Amino acid sequence: MSTAAEPVAIAARADAPGWSWWREASGAVADLGVLVPIAIALVVANGVSLTAALLPAGLAYLLVAVVYRVPVAVQPLKAFGAAAIAAGAGVPVIAAGALLMGVVFVALGGLGLLDRAAGVFPGTVIRGVQLAVGLTFVRIAAGLVVDPPASFEHQPPGAVVAAATVVVVAVLLWRPRLVLAVVLVALGVAVALGARADEVLGPTPVAWPALDGAAFATAAVLLVLPQLPLTFANSCLAPADAARTYFGPTPVTPNRLALTLGGANVLAGAVSGMPVCHGAGGMSAHVAAGARTWRAPVLIGGVLVVTSVALGRGLGDVLAAFPLPVLAGLLVVAAVAHVRLLADVHGGRAWSVVAVVGVLGVTVNLALGVVVGLVMAQLLREGRR
Repeated sequence: MSTAAEPVAIAARADAPGWSWWREASGAVADLGVLVPIAIALVVANGVSLTAALLPAGLAYLLVAVVYRVPVAVQPLKAFGAAAIAAGAGVPVIAAGALLMGVVFVALGGLGLLDRAAGVFPGTVIRGVQLAVGLTFVRIAAGLVVDPPASFEHQPPGAVVAAATVVVVAVLLWRPRLVLAVVLVALGVAVALGARADEVLGPTPVAWPALDGAAFATAAVLLVLPQLPLTFANSCLAPADAARTYFGPTPVTPNRLALTLGGANVLAGAVSGMPVCHGAGGMSAHVAAGARTWRAPVLIGGVLVVTSVALGRGLGDVLAAFPLPVLAGLLVVAAVAHVRLLADVHGGRAWSVVAVVGVLGVTVNLALGVVVGLVMAQLLREGRR
């Protein structure tokens, strides 16, 4: 369901003389609107070490730069993280869940099952998943503005946050090809450092988790089972489709995505860190802000690795003071870019499937939306005969 013209145009821009490391740097930081709030919440609410949270994500970004050569995103597992935060799950339970996710997806990728599934998965359902992700980004951004998480401190009044978010979105949409994202993030870091000028040097502790059967059982029911279908759809099938749309033929396939996200989660679980995925919306965020090549994941991966080790001890306080308008604005721009993937959907039947999957995915549950979408796609196909 992708067009040939768009990937060719994007590849041509990436090879143009004017394309630079600065633009890749702008694209590299564009997905922080998802990573930062969930990482901070897991640190504050669940006791995850900030170094353990960010180090696996940084190493995973370096891995995808080598494996895929295009800006594949590394994001926290959103449903997993939300459930862990809401339930107050302890570090051993989160680590057990990460290990389970890692083993499951390494097995699925190693057996080659996901590429086969992608071959028969209706394109309209994938587009519906991408719509749901775009709408979810908007919902998260609205939450940051209207009801800021308690873990964020030193923020301006709500009206100022809302007005500043509108300005950030307008500026980024007005000049999406400039290096504005990296400039805004740099300014945000400066503001955060000014608000929390404490000693920040040194890592936080990283340790093998204290695991037992109860931790694995709780993690399987509370965290892993609700996350599995979401990761299958949004971290394996949808990113592979988005990569084809943006870049044409690439090494990004569902099986490889399963292997890299599975390996990253085994590492995250081993160090009691934050579980991660390859969210399709993150790829759109990177591309919308200027990322086109392996340079963007190398840049953000290197920054995460260095800061998690060198500044981990005080980084949690600094990130908690990061200006919410910048995070919310990056999320909205990423949502707009992701929804643009729906440009190749045509006809009432196709749009009905996309809309149902998208609306159910953002209001109820993405897994339910996918199941309903699969049934609808099959019924509509049968109705044409």
